[in-house]
Amino acid sequence: MSLVKIAAKGVAVGLTLALVSVVKANEIKGKVSVQGIKSAENIAVYVDVIPDKKFDAPKDPVVVDQRKMAFVPHVVAAQQGTTVEFLNSDSVGHNVYWPSISGNKKLAHNLGTWPKGEKKPFQFNDVGVASLLCNVHPEMSGYVVVTPTPYFAVTDKDGNFEIKNIPAGKYTLKTWSEDGKPTTQAVDVSGATASVELTVKK
Repeated sequence: MSLVKIAAKGVAVGLTLALVSVVKANEIKGKVSVQGIKSAENIAVYVDVIPDKKFDAPKDPVVVDQRKMAFVPHVVAAQQGTTVEFLNSDSVGHNVYWPSISGNKKLAHNLGTWPKGEKKPFQFNDVGVASLLCNVHPEMSGYVVVTPTPYFAVTDKDGNFEIKNIPAGKYTLKTWSEDGKPTTQAVDVSGATASVELTVKK
């Protein structure tokens, strides 16, 4: 192989490695344990406000279904500015409303009632938690947790979560849960993966 080809091959390999390093983003992997709460599932974990950093509103909507007389998923996390589409998959009419966002009654909203197969959108521009209710079926409840950054996750049934594509840096991690108190913890995302253990208490 000529020196020119060897050099060209070396440059190509170098560019490939550089691209891989750029594409590979950091992540936070963790587990939430609970004390006095029935389950570690459906706990929102998110990176709090990053000073001097603003994020564009997501282009893709998030769907919350009304299926088998329940909001699915029960808890959804969404970045500030996200449009949530509320779908009715049941054969009965459903209503969606929330009496406040994190206690602010001025942000209450009622989307009305609509039949099977239809959906109604709403853009959540205020950070906080909207408690979803249905005035036709009072047993139904759900939550939209509106976060200030695009770095969030909702725990699985074992309390595990994973937040991907985070730039290197030091952040404040927060939790929200239906039954527990909010928690706050500093996290340093300087390596490829930051491991975190959180405890949410009643």
